[in-house]
This record gives sequence, C-alpha cells and structure tokens, in this order.
Amino acid sequence: FCRKTSKEAQSTTATRILLTLLSLLLFTQIFGLSSVAQVVLGRGNNGQYLSINIAFGIGVTLGIYAAGKISGAHLNAAITITQCVLGNITSKALVAYIIGQFLGSFLAAAAVFALYYDALYDYTNGSFTVKGPTATAMIFATYPASNVSLQGAFFSEFTATVMLILGILVIHDEKNNGAVKGAQPMLTGILVVGIGLGMGLNTGYAINPSRDLPPRIFTAIAGWGMEVFSADHCWWWVPCTAPVLGSLFGVLLYKLCIEFHNQPDHDDEPEKEQAGTETS
Repeated sequence: FCRKTSKEAQSTTATRILLTLLSLLLFTQIFGLSSVAQVVLGRGNNGQYLSINIAFGIGVTLGIYAAGKISGAHLNAAITITQCVLGNITSKALVAYIIGQFLGSFLAAAAVFALYYDALYDYTNGSFTVKGPTATAMIFATYPASNVSLQGAFFSEFTATVMLILGILVIHDEKNNGAVKGAQPMLTGILVVGIGLGMGLNTGYAINPSRDLPPRIFTAIAGWGMEVFSADHCWWWVPCTAPVLGSLFGVLLYKLCIEFHNQPDHDDEPEKEQAGTETS
C-alpha cells in the first residue's frame, strides 16, 4: 500500500470535516426550526417560546457531542471566523467549515419545509408571506420585532453573541474553572437556552450567520420571494455581521478581563519541581 501525500491527507480531512458539519448542522437545525414551525403552525397549542429555546439548546448539545472530536463542533460561522482570525484554524479549514455549515443549514430548512408542508399550506391557504397575520417566514429565519429599530436590533445581536462567546470561553478555559469535557456540550446547550430566554425578544437571537442566512435563501427560493431580504429595512445583513463582530469583541473582552489575569498557582510550582526531580 502506498502512503497518502500530505495534500491527499489534507483533502481527506477537509472532506471529512465538511461532510461531518453538513450532517450535524442539519441535525442541529432541524431541532430548532421544527420547534418554531410547531409553535407557529400550531397557533400556540403545540408549544410556546420556552419550547423553542429548549429545542435549540438540545440541538446544539447533541451537535457538539457528535461533532466535537472530529471537527471541534464548529456549528457557528461567527465563532469559526473568530478562530481563524486568532490563528487557531487555517483558511482552508475555515472554508470547509463554512461550506459545511451553510449546506447543512440549507438542507435543514428544506427538511423542515417538507415535514410541515401540509400544515404550512393549510395555515397560509397556499400564500407564503413574510409579514401579516399568517406570516411564516419567521419559522426559518429571524426577523426583528416591529417596535425595535435597526440599530437596536444590531446591538441586540451583537450583545447576545458577546455573551455566547464569553460563556463558551468560560466553559472551555482549562486555565480557569473550565468544565469537565463530558459536560461541556450540555453546558453550551444550556447557555444557548439562557440567551434565548433573556435576549430573544428583540430579534429572535440568531447569533449565528449559519443559522440565519441559508434558511433565508431557502425561503426566497421556496415561495416567500425576495421580500425575505428587503423586509425590515433589509434586516438580513444584521444576523450575518453583528454575530461576527460580537464574537471578536467577546474574545477581546475575555482576554482583557480574565485570561490575561490567570496566573499559575504558586502552590503547584514546588509540586511540579518535585515531580520533575523524581522523573529525572
């Protein structure tokens, strides 16, 4: 048997990561989007806002458990871009991650559309709209509340993503009080639920370009039209940019306020020296 070259190995790795993210973001998004569909199409009789938050939290938890070892569980484009800026992943890995995330999210929207097509048709009488009493576009993508300005909505998405990345860093920081590895996915899911419960009123907390843009593109193709991009003063670009900026700012904030102040315990140094002497 001949050995694989480094380029072939990199290609295989990128393909594995892409396919893994595609399948797992598909898996994660179906939990969340289908819960929104059930609440909207069931007219509040088959779930409430809380059930949507819990469903997204469950989807994120299971996605991280399943993809953590293979891809690092990159299910959020904003965090993936941040990791690339910090030099933790290569630009090639970034492209593979983003493609996998976007394809998975797009296919998840298509799956939920197929799953609830009959209910959608009955609820809307065959007319898919973005606004109005029988609007259903919000099942797939986020839209700001009618009483929130574009600037206020941008700040909401920015702040929610700052809290998301701060929470993730706290959970995973081994130099601080990081959680046990087996519990990290569950705590991240709880974090998402908490953000939804506290910061979801204004915009529906997209906090992830991969969660919002691909389903929005699907709705434009599936019958809702280009209004999904023009509605609410062209709101669509906010869930793509605010989470990225929020993630970058959150990392900076964490480094300035926590990481740079983490010093090794002096009590551990003699133990380490003693262990090193015994090893010698």
